[in-house]
Amino acid sequence: MIVIRECRGFDELQACVDLQLEVWGYSDGDVIPRRVFLVSQKIGGQVLGAFETGNGKTGDASSLVGFSFSLPGVKTGAQSRSGRPESYLHSHMLAVREGFRNQNIGARLKLAQREDALARGFERIEWTFDPVEIKNSFLNIHKLGAIVRRYEENFYGVSSSRLQGGLQTDRLVAEWWIVSPRVTDAIEGRPVAPPSGGYSAEIRVPAAIYAWKADDRERHLAQAIQAENRRKFQQAFSEGLSVVAFTRDADGSGVFHLGRWTEPESRFTVEAEDGCVRL
Repeated sequence: MIVIRECRGFDELQACVDLQLEVWGYSDGDVIPRRVFLVSQKIGGQVLGAFETGNGKTGDASSLVGFSFSLPGVKTGAQSRSGRPESYLHSHMLAVREGFRNQNIGARLKLAQREDALARGFERIEWTFDPVEIKNSFLNIHKLGAIVRRYEENFYGVSSSRLQGGLQTDRLVAEWWIVSPRVTDAIEGRPVAPPSGGYSAEIRVPAAIYAWKADDRERHLAQAIQAENRRKFQQAFSEGLSVVAFTRDADGSGVFHLGRWTEPESRFTVEAEDGCVRL
């Protein structure tokens, strides 16, 4: 059984560091140290762990199989809807140990993030993700209901992660409006309504991208897809379109569907157990 809860104590935070190294294979210059996980908890961030229990596992640091790590952020100026500083959570990292993937643990960690954020009055969580990672895109957009309207070119610079496959660290920015109707529909398994004007564009990622990234002789094919899709995303976003849906075809290729996202996010409300409505 997997239990999701807040990480506690130095040993559990160090287990997050160790799992980070195991999953991404980072060099010392890229790894996030234990003290940063600790500081995040102290200043309003999150460090949530997925722990294996039963069959001799006690749910402590030695049984950590996944974690998510978030930092508090502030939107100001043009990024703020109200003109005043607005707080949100930036979900910087989520990892699941090999052998425990495809068991819904990543989705459960995201839902635990949402539950904790709601309890503390946040209405938005953001994170970056790789535009050529099909599984992550499906989770973020289809299963969680995030939308995307920003593209960051080579966001982290050179990465030592083996998962990057030698490509530049281009990233999409997921906006997860955690009390919005579309998010509620998505996480409860209901179809998310398309934009009123329908879909205006599609951007495809071939399933072969993973093999291309892993092969020095074919990496140029992955780089070509990244460059082509970068241009398409930047053009679409400049025209006011947003990623509002994601599907996978019979071959496992991914398709981003873009349209005009018009939900009035500033008016989202959530009903508390006592019947009161709060922003």
